[in-house]
Amino acid sequence: MQFKHPEILYALLLLIIPIIIHLFQLRKFQKVAFTNVQFLKELSIQTRKSSQLKKWLTLLTRMLLLACAIIAFAQPYMSNSESFNTKSETVIYLDNSFSMQAQGINGTLLNSAIQDIIESIDENEPISVFTNNANFYNTSIKAIKNDLIQLKHSPSQLGYDAAILKGKNVFSKDESSIKNLVLISDFQQKMDILSIAKDSITNIKLVQLKPASVSNITIDSLFISKSTVENLELTVKFKNQGEPIETLPVSLFNDDKLIAKSAVDIVSESSTIFTIPTNTVFNGKITIEDTNLQYDNELYFNIDKQEAIKVIAINEADDSYLKKIYTNDEFDFISTPFNALNYNLLDDQNLIVLNELKEVPPSLITALKAFTDNGGIILTIPSNNIRLNTYNQLFTNYNLSRFDSIHSQEKRVTTIHFSHPLLTNVFDKQIRNFQYPKVNSYYSNTSDKGTSILSYEDGSSFLSQSENAYRFSAALNTNNSNFKNSPLIVPVLYNIGKQSLKVSQLYYTIGEENNIDIPTKLQQDDILTLVNGENSAIPLQQTYTNKVALKTSDYPNSSGIIAVQNNETFLKNLSFNFNRNESNLSYFDLTNTENATVSESVTSTINDIKSATNVNELWKWFVIFALAFIIIEMLILKFLK
Repeated sequence: MQFKHPEILYALLLLIIPIIIHLFQLRKFQKVAFTNVQFLKELSIQTRKSSQLKKWLTLLTRMLLLACAIIAFAQPYMSNSESFNTKSETVIYLDNSFSMQAQGINGTLLNSAIQDIIESIDENEPISVFTNNANFYNTSIKAIKNDLIQLKHSPSQLGYDAAILKGKNVFSKDESSIKNLVLISDFQQKMDILSIAKDSITNIKLVQLKPASVSNITIDSLFISKSTVENLELTVKFKNQGEPIETLPVSLFNDDKLIAKSAVDIVSESSTIFTIPTNTVFNGKITIEDTNLQYDNELYFNIDKQEAIKVIAINEADDSYLKKIYTNDEFDFISTPFNALNYNLLDDQNLIVLNELKEVPPSLITALKAFTDNGGIILTIPSNNIRLNTYNQLFTNYNLSRFDSIHSQEKRVTTIHFSHPLLTNVFDKQIRNFQYPKVNSYYSNTSDKGTSILSYEDGSSFLSQSENAYRFSAALNTNNSNFKNSPLIVPVLYNIGKQSLKVSQLYYTIGEENNIDIPTKLQQDDILTLVNGENSAIPLQQTYTNKVALKTSDYPNSSGIIAVQNNETFLKNLSFNFNRNESNLSYFDLTNTENATVSESVTSTINDIKSATNVNELWKWFVIFALAFIIIEMLILKFLK
């Protein structure tokens, strides 16, 4: 037991006063004449004994009364801390990711945690709270109560290591204070490994909130599985965590109009197919009904009218194979002889193909450099007889290796670099044995600059890429190569054309960095905006001659279909959906977690923090004891004869 005012205890010395008064009472007994002396002696002895007992009891109660009063004024208390003035700091990380939408015993996990925080912490107690997307530092529950009640779920979550590091940085530099970092989360098991380093300064407390039922149905993804002249087939994939579902209703909307309904049986994974017309503007939404996580019950997508990708071939050789690949349904293909080239056409293209030119004059090199600086792509196919210095001057602009002299010997193309973005999703599996294309002559490279896409059997590159330039190292005419007859030529040249303009995807993911090309020409000072109802934002963008490259990450912050506008002019729609990672309801087992205390209750954790520094004041008890001794003294004086 400790005292706030221990100096008052010196007043206990005053207890000697009632002792002196009781021991040295000067009152004398008065003699009274009585006939029976023997009876008088007996009565005198009994009276004196009763009087002494009564005086000693009265003395005891008065001393205890005075002692309790003095101790009460000294304000005694009991505390688990080393001193009464020990400062305590509490920082709380509140996970508000989408997985915290899961239902607990008293509502969603997030709402339950917020309610426990509000009820368990004194409203004026200094505290810091941070979430995945909001910070409330050095404040009180009274000040942030409404903010917590209105707190929304976040599409992204801090890594657990990042949350611990951020929480430690919030504490003051006072080394004498007790620092408590509380992490409130469901501790969903993701790629992060939950490991907590030993810390002698900070007490780390993990509160794992568990859902009442670990079950959830997710719209996982959507893609075009088949395309014909008349129709598109959309495949929608679903995932299930929980009991198998015999009939799951699935609805397809175009804007707000219901287009089709389907039903799927799902155990762990399932899919369904919807068919829509080709070449129609479709602002789609797929919906299901699931009572668990709500954010993954909808998936937005949109299909716009396809923009033709502009390709020009500058020829000194036959380009009929290019015309067969860059067809009019997807490409706006222009073929021009080199000696009749109109330089004014170049700036308006997405892809320029140099088809077996014997030389690349400086004027064309300059025009090509300006074209690629504006986001364009060039593809170089050399002839068997080139002026090396002009080609090498072109390659220098793109950090490609220089050509050495031509080698007239047969060589096979045997290696496909499947990891290159140009070949992503082209092959179902990695092919090792196929009809190798070959060349009869080729140009060797003086260095290994550039990234190989197709390579010869000795490892040197047949097709390479660097920056905005692709390059073959051999002529593709039928006299020099059979590559035109190879099954590789179509996917390679087609994808080079397709990637020269980043055509909008069916949908993009919120929180990730998305690069989107909008084919449009802007006037000076024009900018593109993303408009969602009454809300709008200006994304990062870079303007080129015939397109604008948008980069989005933080906006939009809600799923839906967003319009791209140039001032008031509508250009196209983009669809955004939340990442589905939060739909996986698997959690860490914190039972054996080291260097932290683990609990499943916010209230009990906060009470434990309070009990470590709370002061149990005892002065009220001593006041009660003093009052009790007053009553006891009154009873003694009244009833003890």
